[in-house]
Amino acid sequence: MEPILSINDVSKVYASGHHALRGINLTIQRGEIFALLGPNGAGKTTLISIICGIVNASGGTIQADGLDIQRDYREVRSLIGLVPQELATDAFESVWDTVCFSRGLFGKAPDPDYIESLLRQLSLWEKKSSRILALSGGMKRRVMIAKALSHEPQILFLDEPTAGVDVELRRDMWEMVRQLRERGVTIILTTHYIEEAEEMADRIGVISRGELILVEEKTALMNKLGRKELQVQLQSPLTEVPAGLSGYNLSLSEDGQTLTYHFDAQHDHTGIAELMRSLSQQGLDFKDLQSRQSSLEDIFVSLVGEPR
Repeated sequence: MEPILSINDVSKVYASGHHALRGINLTIQRGEIFALLGPNGAGKTTLISIICGIVNASGGTIQADGLDIQRDYREVRSLIGLVPQELATDAFESVWDTVCFSRGLFGKAPDPDYIESLLRQLSLWEKKSSRILALSGGMKRRVMIAKALSHEPQILFLDEPTAGVDVELRRDMWEMVRQLRERGVTIILTTHYIEEAEEMADRIGVISRGELILVEEKTALMNKLGRKELQVQLQSPLTEVPAGLSGYNLSLSEDGQTLTYHFDAQHDHTGIAELMRSLSQQGLDFKDLQSRQSSLEDIFVSLVGEPR
């Protein structure tokens, strides 16, 4: 299947000399949900802005559905919907009017039935006559999504779509994104919420200092880079890890009650059985065992060296 988005050796250098992007190569498949993760200033928004025609690249080429984004600008723009990070709406317009106007900007004929369906899907129908300035932040975010979808794009960019949105609205938006994917819309999102990518994405890309350092299917990424840990709750606290256990990758909790053993679950030999025997030989009794898989956040921090 031909990819819907092909990014080839794209770079961006600002007049100040700042390298925002360095040789980005990325292929997005039709109908997938792709999450782009990275710390602030990593280049996520710059890349999206280039694809959407808001910022010019310094080098490289991008094709959307086989069309060059510069040569075939108008056709490409009609394929793309963008929900920007910042809330920017016509405060004194009604929800209905601003969404209909956005559709008209792309030369689409009026379609009240589609707009009604869109507003109902986003739980905005009851607010259709409300001025946008009277809406909550979460509802304004939904209006931004409705505007981005008003012209029925094939590719939807969500730049920090749930920033400042409460948990309930966030989960509603996750469900909406899944429904859009079922309709064939390709979705690329940037997010600071690691659980958002873990919940929804088919593939994960990690960008750091303008370089795309990893692209992987989510499940494969978790299996490849995710490590496990075994937590041993001790009967009696320790002041330090005994010398007889120095050969194991162990850490001791501050209260001395828990030994944590880190291991690679992909290896046939985890060392757990040997650890249990060594604990017995050291005369250490334990009252509970718990295992835990590294989360996507753990993996992200290990790759870019900083928390979200």
